Amino acid sequence: MTKLISSLTDIAADYDALFVDLWGCVHNGIEAYTEACEALVAYRNTGGYVVLVTNSPRPWRSVETQIEGFGVPRAAFDAIATSGDSARMAMFIGAVGSKVYFIGTETETQFLEPMDIVPDIAHVHRVPLAEAEGIVCTGPEDAMADPSVYRADFLYAKQKGLKLLCANPDIVVDRGETREWCAGALAQLYTEMGGESLYFGKPHPPIYDLARRRLSKTADLEDPRILCIGDGIHTDIQGGMGEGLDTLFITGGLAAKEFGEDPNAPDPQMLEGWLETQGMNPTYSISFLR
Repeated sequence: MTKLISSLTDIAADYDALFVDLWGCVHNGIEAYTEACEALVAYRNTGGYVVLVTNSPRPWRSVETQIEGFGVPRAAFDAIATSGDSARMAMFIGAVGSKVYFIGTETETQFLEPMDIVPDIAHVHRVPLAEAEGIVCTGPEDAMADPSVYRADFLYAKQKGLKLLCANPDIVVDRGETREWCAGALAQLYTEMGGESLYFGKPHPPIYDLARRRLSKTADLEDPRILCIGDGIHTDIQGGMGEGLDTLFITGGLAAKEFGEDPNAPDPQMLEGWLETQGMNPTYSISFLR
């Protein structure tokens, strides 16, 4: 049974480091959550470490610039681990071949740019689908369009035996009050059609390995006690549980409507019932990070 808490300070002393989701936890895709940022700054001021662990397909430096624009203070975190960086490392060692069909917005094509820490072994080139050895997906070109618009391309790709590298396993995110499709929805469709999708973000192990590497460069901790925080039950919470780590579920995020009318006061019985249907048992739950 999850334990409802009212503040991060209720449990902060039990952990050396936090792996914290961004979207829906620290910001809403438009602006930072002030209380969440203040809580992270306060935690770091007590000697704790914060790694922002995000399913963003962007490189970490790009995410850092983005969240600065949202108003997230630099004092709120020590490092960033992105699904994009984890997936890019796999791409550059040939996970989906050297000729790739890219699905995403033009602003996300930086995903294909070489990484300093990984030799460009695969010499990745963007090509039309007919010439591709694999697919790289950072998200739909139109985040509001139903993923089924890719069905024809995916049928062709499946018949060619192409693998799809998914840079962001999230299915949806809320940008302010607007819900948008993510790369995970496309990868899910491709898998349902019989294709093979490769995942590197939460809840899959590669991004947690990257997060630990980023933490080790910041903190000299032999066996850190880590708490995973986020609003994605099948990304943040499932991933943390899969790593054997404690978790803190943000009820006021993606699933807020499941727990009553007031997102600031989730109904405990509704929460427990919903968690049972999801097959998840977060260590703690809180309405919003604060």
